[in-house]
Amino acid sequence: MFTASVNRVTQFGQGLVQAVADFGRFIQFAGTTASWLLFRAKKWCRWRLLGPQLYSIGVLSIPVVAITGAFIGMVLALEGYAQFEALGQQGRLGGIINVSVTKQIGPVLAAVMVAGRVGGALAAELGTMRVTEQLDALRAMATDPIGHLVVPRFVACLIMTPILTIYSDVLGVAGGWLITVQFYNVSPYEYWDFTKFFVDWWQPVSGLIKSVFFGASIGLIACYKGFYCRPGAAGVGRAATEAFVASFLAIITLNLVLAKVLNSIDVMFITKGASSALG
Repeated sequence: MFTASVNRVTQFGQGLVQAVADFGRFIQFAGTTASWLLFRAKKWCRWRLLGPQLYSIGVLSIPVVAITGAFIGMVLALEGYAQFEALGQQGRLGGIINVSVTKQIGPVLAAVMVAGRVGGALAAELGTMRVTEQLDALRAMATDPIGHLVVPRFVACLIMTPILTIYSDVLGVAGGWLITVQFYNVSPYEYWDFTKFFVDWWQPVSGLIKSVFFGASIGLIACYKGFYCRPGAAGVGRAATEAFVASFLAIITLNLVLAKVLNSIDVMFITKGASSALG
């Protein structure tokens, strides 16, 4: 029994050391990526490197993100109408749907869809390059794989995730309007009037701010997992799975932190400033 306890403690210690080492390697990877991004833009900011990534990450993701946003808006309308009708406040449903979509659900779902469709693909692509020694071949030709492969993919995620969030928001609002106004015959005037009451410029902007952080985390985590995947086909598959899981955890964690920060900014500066102007 004593030997088993010692073994468990040893395994725990080894796992803890490995986790700290992995975190340090991720920080180093992120720092190198940031250095290339900020100080060597001329080498990675080329259309032949960036253009294909913008297309594959952004353009090809539009259908799935748009469909997801539309159905989420419709589901919110279907689920919420009965409760609002019981209170005689069905006209306010549009405001609740649209503030939820633009501020929270749209950015998060768009990021999750990007992580599912793109994150695993990026990890698998770079992991295959690692396994087949293509990364070593780039180094042998005096080309840094991070600047040549990672930074364009990271930038594409950073740029395209907010754009995809806009598609998700617009289709979510349209889906909520379709069910609320066309299916349940709520007055379109009330729908948009209460939307204007609940949603000002800050709600969509705060959602887009979140999406920038979401895109950065997806690109960085997916590229890191592929860049340091284990050998063999199993290692590539595991890297793709870990990329999605880690990206999803990062998205929900960032959403919690950013929700608190952005709400505090809203209360301290925007709402307070508007109240002072009115007063």
